[in-house]
Amino acid sequence: MQVMIIQLNVFQALYIMVRKEPEEIMKHKSSLLKYQGYIFDLDGTIYLSNRLLAKADQVIEFLEALEKKVIFLSNKPIESRANYADKLNKMGINVTIDNIINSSLVTALCIQQEKPRAVVYVIGEPPLVHELEAAGLTVTKDPLKAEFLVAAFDRTFHYNKLNDAMIALRNGARYFATNPDKTCPIDGGEIPDCAGMMGAIEGVTGKRPELICGKPSPQMLAAALKQLQLSADQCLMVGDRLETDIQMGINLKIDTALVLTGITTLKSLEQSSIKPTYVLKSVADFLERH
Repeated sequence: MQVMIIQLNVFQALYIMVRKEPEEIMKHKSSLLKYQGYIFDLDGTIYLSNRLLAKADQVIEFLEALEKKVIFLSNKPIESRANYADKLNKMGINVTIDNIINSSLVTALCIQQEKPRAVVYVIGEPPLVHELEAAGLTVTKDPLKAEFLVAAFDRTFHYNKLNDAMIALRNGARYFATNPDKTCPIDGGEIPDCAGMMGAIEGVTGKRPELICGKPSPQMLAAALKQLQLSADQCLMVGDRLETDIQMGINLKIDTALVLTGITTLKSLEQSSIKPTYVLKSVADFLERH
């Protein structure tokens, strides 16, 4: 696949694999708007912490004016979907909870599908607990009662939770995780994410999750496509992480656009075997042709 970097107001491109002529560059810029549905990551793509990135509000308004369908995905389970919607609305992006899918929701749906009303021990924060309970699952603090262990991004992680996870797994609990991210991008840097909790559990039990429900899992993208009521070939996945956002698109044959406003740098892209369909300086590149 040929990969191109699009830059604002520049008719030359930095090339990752091959060189293209200016007419071909403009063709590819126009092709960004050929899709019926747009699936946007949040952290590092639409915002960093509480800072809106690169005219993201104008981009979403522009796409909706073209009657495109838009949905937002997040691997981060430390906020509820309602909180995500509220945050976006305050940033000038008009959404409802139906426009948001996060790893908490997909984890709840995956467990519900495996065993309705299952008993779950959670290494995670209250928004994840509430999503699991809303799906009819029972959250327990007793690891011996747990039928499932769920590991998530947890800023309250401590030794007792690690001990309980070990007990639950030794007692036969099935093990799911919300997301595979090593770090979460914030304004000015990164903080540890779910991979830190999974690493601690693996260190004492030798076990990895049976299922990681967030990006790049097919379950995450399936939930988005179902909500959009579109097929994969009708949509574009836009995100800042090669190993989650872009890999998920590649795995499920959906076109992808990498933005360089989050985790992935141009250097790390060049060194990676994961290649997106498009590489954008930021989401503002959607506005360039206008």
